[in-house]
Amino acid sequence: MLAPFFVLSAAVEGPCDIYARNGSPCVAAHSLTRALYGDTTGPLYAVQNTATGAVMDIHTTSVGGAADSGAQDDFCGASVCIVQRIYDQSPMQNHLGIEKGPAILGPPRGLDDRGVNVSRDTMVLLGGHPVYSAYFSGMPHESRTAGQGYSNRTARGTAVGDQPQSMYVVVSGRHQNNICCFDYGNAENATGLANGDFVDGAMEAVYFGSGYAPTGPGGGPGPWVGADIENGIYEGSSAHATQPSLLPIDFRVAMLKGGSDNHYSLLSGDAQKPDSLKVLYDGPRPPGYEVMHKGGAIVLGIGGDNSPWAAGTFYEGVMTAGYASSEADAAVMANIVAAGYAKAETGGAAGGGGGMVERVA
Repeated sequence: MLAPFFVLSAAVEGPCDIYARNGSPCVAAHSLTRALYGDTTGPLYAVQNTATGAVMDIHTTSVGGAADSGAQDDFCGASVCIVQRIYDQSPMQNHLGIEKGPAILGPPRGLDDRGVNVSRDTMVLLGGHPVYSAYFSGMPHESRTAGQGYSNRTARGTAVGDQPQSMYVVVSGRHQNNICCFDYGNAENATGLANGDFVDGAMEAVYFGSGYAPTGPGGGPGPWVGADIENGIYEGSSAHATQPSLLPIDFRVAMLKGGSDNHYSLLSGDAQKPDSLKVLYDGPRPPGYEVMHKGGAIVLGIGGDNSPWAAGTFYEGVMTAGYASSEADAAVMANIVAAGYAKAETGGAAGGGGGMVERVA
């Protein structure tokens, strides 16, 4: 067993406390690594032992603390465990389950997705102590097999239509591919899926990866932070707007803020470096997206239509009601840096930000 286990002080403020104080409260708060409110006790997520089929909730080690990786070690033993559920820490209780492949989405997207690996090789450190991450392995689109992804198609309290919202994720900045779509955020709800309602603006999710058609890659080899707003991933005011490639770093913070005034913003920074948050784009939406039609569902690791072949590693992410202030952005970024993300040299295969991580081409 790995010990000792990290305990965050209950007095430590979480990102969602910061957002609430600044007038844009969280409506979704998902994390495998830590509490996102100062008073959260868990559970954070549930793991399933693939050898026995048993499921166990993983709580925090204390109020406002880190994930209890020791409990997961005892439960999983030498077996591989997968993430079966990621609990929403917000009052909305918008928990994420494995995407079930709606019937409207033809093969292979009509297949149930698979849970992501959360074994020893996905370990990272938080404040010097071990926690786990969700590792999406990725696969070629041509494989025509079930991919990996999570969703809540009946989420409550999230932005719908042209309502404003904000979100961020912390992901590995070294693990990505150019297959659709490593997203976190707002997407088509159950009714929209049943109707095949994949219209421009039906989703608004933050994307991290090396680009995907029809908008194509940005300048250079990638990766980039973009906005998946349905029928394209965008980095600016047009399909041809591009950003320079981002540096490969261990822990990348990606933010997306969508207003109700034909305006959105993309920001990114290094989760290990204070004051590293930079605005990548701040301006009007691309033509055809002037008025949004957000469905209000939540997706992770997939596109709104459950395109489930993307590679990426997820640590934490939140969604808010309302357009967060720049002051809130800076304070949340400082909170993430203070949490102390770092690599864990596991000695195993390439995993989510820990060990020797290889880029997925």
